[in-house]
Amino acid sequence: MQFKNKHRGASQISLLLIGLLTGFMLSLTYSAVADKVTAPQLPIDDLRSFAEVFGKVKSDYVEPVEDKKLLSEAINGMLTGLDPHSSYLDPEAFKDMQVATQGEFGGLGLEVGMEDGLVKVVSPIEDSPAYTAGLKSGDLILKLDDTPVKGMTLNDAVKRMRGKPDTKIELTVVRKTENKPLKFSLTRAIIKNKSVKYKMPEAGYAYVRVTQFQERTGEDLAKAIKTLHNENKGAFKGFILDLRNDPGGLLNGAVGVSAAFLPKGELVVYTEGRAPDSKMQLTAVPENYVRGGVANDYIKDLPADIKTVPMVVLVNSGSASASEIVAGALQDHKRAKVLGIPTFGKGSVQTIMPMNNGAAIKLTTARYFTPKGRSIQAKGIVPDYIVGDGSDPSESIHEADLTRHLSNPKEVSAVTPEKADATKSAKDATKAEAAKSKLNEKKYAEPTAPIEPASKDDIQFMQAMNLLKGLPVVQSELPKVESEKVN
Repeated sequence: MQFKNKHRGASQISLLLIGLLTGFMLSLTYSAVADKVTAPQLPIDDLRSFAEVFGKVKSDYVEPVEDKKLLSEAINGMLTGLDPHSSYLDPEAFKDMQVATQGEFGGLGLEVGMEDGLVKVVSPIEDSPAYTAGLKSGDLILKLDDTPVKGMTLNDAVKRMRGKPDTKIELTVVRKTENKPLKFSLTRAIIKNKSVKYKMPEAGYAYVRVTQFQERTGEDLAKAIKTLHNENKGAFKGFILDLRNDPGGLLNGAVGVSAAFLPKGELVVYTEGRAPDSKMQLTAVPENYVRGGVANDYIKDLPADIKTVPMVVLVNSGSASASEIVAGALQDHKRAKVLGIPTFGKGSVQTIMPMNNGAAIKLTTARYFTPKGRSIQAKGIVPDYIVGDGSDPSESIHEADLTRHLSNPKEVSAVTPEKADATKSAKDATKAEAAKSKLNEKKYAEPTAPIEPASKDDIQFMQAMNLLKGLPVVQSELPKVESEKVN
């Protein structure tokens, strides 16, 4: 009798959910395809399966679960199952993201993603607690204080890392080049991410570092160029644009930075997707990078020699998205030489779509391409001069290493699905064994502080200076990289 009642309750829930979901999906379908002749068929059988699972969880899970939580997790799972960059932002996470793009937020200063159930560091933000402590691109976070990360969603992990300034948190990290886990004791702070930094390392040579593309990055770059030009009292002999460990940011910022060095009207990037508004061609004109009208064009009065000065762009595996757009545009137009190691390879566009409940979805809507039609997705920008920074190349993380990453549309693979699955299984087993071995260690390795950019210890910077001065550049032996040639 008990089984029958439970079954009847689950059936009622299932029928109710199918009705609700069908109505919801129909409303979405009709609004999304109002301009199309026919609407796609709803997957009724799959919706029925979803409703059945929902009913089982409601009736049989060990503890009661709120409907809101189940539906929220279902939405999140639907998005994160697509690719590494699509996700559901609850109202709090959406607010945090908006604050972050304006340049100030509380936390540790880490750009992170999810890989094999662990939090993976894409890039530490310069001058943040994480950067100062020595966290690096590719680090896998195993524990937050005493809580294992395995089983958390990325949003949950980020929420744990954020908190009130001056509060402490301990991160346990696995790094490929270390035989033992690393422990970092960090103090949370207000992250005031100054996106543009600059100096004159030598008379006549300008150095500008862009740490992240924010709302005012283009304007701040223009101010930096003018300041350095006045300090130099004339034309530059050489210019270094440092995009290392720049995880990206706003697309219009990337167009603005590119436009500072390119002739007006040159193509910076174009995008291709399924929806009509995902197909764009962004050129170096104010309409594509200025907010608030063409009258606010911050590039129009830059010194004329900034368009022709010999130039080097520094990149590494932490250079992603918007920074790859800039490097690719300047490389394609032969405006600058790119020096460093291959970039991350994030060639996809995420659109933030606000929802009625104050939340938002971050959805991959397009791939972007350099002016010569190169797709950066899962390949990255390959520098003209391969120069390592002295660390182990195997420590680097790239888009192609992430589970469910989008393929490169111009890449024809001869690998069969069976072979790909077998290769992935072997890699996963190796990584699991390595992680297990490291976790069994009783002692911890000692974290090291990062090298100061644009110092004598900065190998890539020193080689960029050699290139600008016409001196020999000492290149590195890195694993062979397949990429389209830049003609």
